[in-house]
Amino acid sequence: MTTTGSGSGSGPASGAGPASGAGPVTGPAGGSPRGSGSDGAVAGWPATPAAGRSRPVRSPTLDELPLRDDLRGMVPYGAPQLDVPVLLNTNENPHPPSAGLVDALGKAASLAATEANRYPDRQAEALRADLAYYLTPDAGFGLRTDQVWAANGSNEVLQQLCQAFGGPGRVALGYEPSYSMHRLIAVATATGWAGERREPDFTLDPDAVAAAIHRHRPSLVFLASPNNPTGTALPLEVVLAACAAVGETGSGIVVVDEAYAEFRRAGVPSALALLPSQPRLVVTRTMSKAFALAGARIGYLAAHPAVVDALQLVRLPYHLSTFTQAVARTALAHADELLATVEAVKAQRDRLVAELTGLGCAVAPSDANFVLFGRFTDQRAAWQGLLDAGVLVRDVGLPGWLRVTAGLAGEVDAFLTATRALLAEGATALAPPAAAPTDPASAAAAPATARPATATSTDARPTVELPYLGEE
Repeated sequence: MTTTGSGSGSGPASGAGPASGAGPVTGPAGGSPRGSGSDGAVAGWPATPAAGRSRPVRSPTLDELPLRDDLRGMVPYGAPQLDVPVLLNTNENPHPPSAGLVDALGKAASLAATEANRYPDRQAEALRADLAYYLTPDAGFGLRTDQVWAANGSNEVLQQLCQAFGGPGRVALGYEPSYSMHRLIAVATATGWAGERREPDFTLDPDAVAAAIHRHRPSLVFLASPNNPTGTALPLEVVLAACAAVGETGSGIVVVDEAYAEFRRAGVPSALALLPSQPRLVVTRTMSKAFALAGARIGYLAAHPAVVDALQLVRLPYHLSTFTQAVARTALAHADELLATVEAVKAQRDRLVAELTGLGCAVAPSDANFVLFGRFTDQRAAWQGLLDAGVLVRDVGLPGWLRVTAGLAGEVDAFLTATRALLAEGATALAPPAAAPTDPASAAAAPATARPATATSTDARPTVELPYLGEE
């Protein structure tokens, strides 16, 4: 039998069967297919079935599947790695767990294995209690278990928020450039996306944020602090303006993504402190960065109990394995040891900011474990030049800018050496100096000024010309 696809049939997927045609390839009448073996099979195809049985069907291409129209043309999220000596493109914590912690994690996993025949704690009550205890000093008040939720990485937390509060006919609002998964998860959950642009220094203006919320009436507002890829932290005035606006419109919730919160500089606040007075505020975190547990996949949020109740309506049963919960609780019990590496990462981050500035680069003030730097006349040439020197950084698709992760001291040495050589050789040039990005720590103290709610043709705010694929 033969099949016809529902799409354009632009070509087979890699590893598929014949290159074209709606059915299997056949040879001359009465003969075997061209290139077949003695059993009549074409290379890569099963042998010809016995008489009376159906012939094999060609594998469809992605375009031929009944994929949702809004997903067509999209590419999977990810950051492909290259085999080079210095990898500074994925925002991972470069410090591996100590031998003692590895031993503790192994024992926890072994103990969990004794109950692997049983389903895990569906509500992850013990883990959520531990997370509430961990967040309490940052929040400045005693968080309760029913105010915390956990899932497989902060991406699943964000997805559950979109499933519960987004969907067809609803809109999510975000400020770009930012973490691309905010937009991608919205699209994947059939939630509309309204993308607003950041100011030229990558900050957000409270009045402009409020105006956009009144204009779009979103079901979800995504704010990131610190923001990826810029490293920019938000003054609490921006979060309060967003919360006030969604309260006035009655339209949705405000999600502050604090994946990099542990790396922020002294005096930069967390939105957790606003939770008691803001019932529509959600603060998301992850154990992938500061806890150096990217491979364990543990994300979580703090919010009012009603938000946690809403997420339990859409979460999959037993979405956190027994092993994941055991690893997370063991890591939290060793929080002091794990977070000690944060200070080392912050030292390398601050070193990057200082030395890149000394080289004449523009540098965005960073409260994360990475630094956005430029402005190159051709950031792609700069990226390639660093790669040729054995250093992989991230071209985030923001014209003139590159992003480098704060790695180990030796990795930062190699990056700075390569950058100096790149600039000295003239392989790429820096654009004329522009106004330096404003440090949000000092900008927070200055009175906010109103800005137009919509961009004009002369608007200097940054645009993203290439798809940005950030990391969690």
